Amino acid sequence: MEGPALDLFKAKLEAAMAEARSQQAASMTEFHWLGHRFPISNAKTRVAILKAQELEKDIHGPLAENISADKRLVTFDKIFSAYHDARGCIRADLATAGNAESVKDDLNGLDKAVSAVLGERTIERSLLLVKVAKSKLAKRNDDKNEKLTKPEELVRLYDLLLQNTSDLSDLVSSGRDQKPEEVSFAEECSCKSLAFRVERCFYVAKSYSVAGKRAEAYALYCRARSLAEDALGKLQKLEGNSKTMVKELEVLCNECRSNSCIEHALGIMEEKRTQENISEGISNISLTGAERLEKFLLEKLDVYESAVGDSNVKSAPRIAPFPPAFQAIARNPIVLDLAYNTIEFPDIQSRMKKDKRAKGGFISRIFG
Repeated sequence: MEGPALDLFKAKLEAAMAEARSQQAASMTEFHWLGHRFPISNAKTRVAILKAQELEKDIHGPLAENISADKRLVTFDKIFSAYHDARGCIRADLATAGNAESVKDDLNGLDKAVSAVLGERTIERSLLLVKVAKSKLAKRNDDKNEKLTKPEELVRLYDLLLQNTSDLSDLVSSGRDQKPEEVSFAEECSCKSLAFRVERCFYVAKSYSVAGKRAEAYALYCRARSLAEDALGKLQKLEGNSKTMVKELEVLCNECRSNSCIEHALGIMEEKRTQENISEGISNISLTGAERLEKFLLEKLDVYESAVGDSNVKSAPRIAPFPPAFQAIARNPIVLDLAYNTIEFPDIQSRMKKDKRAKGGFISRIFG
């Protein structure tokens, strides 16, 4: 259903929910995070946090898997907006708190808790994007209008996840007096970061494999397998909900091993094929040139046969050879005078003019 009536209904429904949220927020006095309670004194902060928690039920509830990825992404954006509103109210209260140290400590703790929850939801949103990208990466290109995922896009998403995890770990680790829950949470973030590094290295190797760089892909698959084994050793020591991540890393470790073997075999095959092609090409070299297996269109005008080729194969139409082949042409003769140095020319002294002054005596030479 679409139209102005639906928009009006949504506006009224949102107003009713906001009023109910305000009434419910009156009984909300604390915010819970990592087993600790942080008091909330501002009514606007309560409403914003309560709105975010209601939206979180849609992505963490039992029916969350039935919701499409696009709708879940929209819900994440609304959650981010609500938590940002809450942080804005908290920091406004901090600016007006004055010199009340106890009030400042409570507000700083609440700001840290809300920021940490916001960081967790950011990581969850990035993981949802990774899940969607992986589904498109493994899918066949049946729908021509659908854009499939490239390994480079997953590398970018894991870079984003690594940055989000690092920011969250730095936030939780900040402060002078760290609580045991915060220390264990920081260790969990470190293990997640190592798992994301494994995934990133795996898809970097896959991108090199798609580009045909076998040596680089083989080395990166081996590196990803080494990182996966290290991450598995650390995750198995943690107490918590890390079973799903452990299973994913075990599957990824096996994929790294199988892909490294495949890349090794493909590299050997391509090297051998290259040598065979070179030797075959050298053996087929001739001074007259290789014979064409397929004629051009201008050479078979009397035959009803297409020169464009199959539409599924990317090949140039064979209309006419371009650039045209070289042709032999007539050349002016070259004359080499090899007999010049062996010719004996006749004596022509008798035909030369004689000097009359040479015949006179000494007096004649003086007076001319």
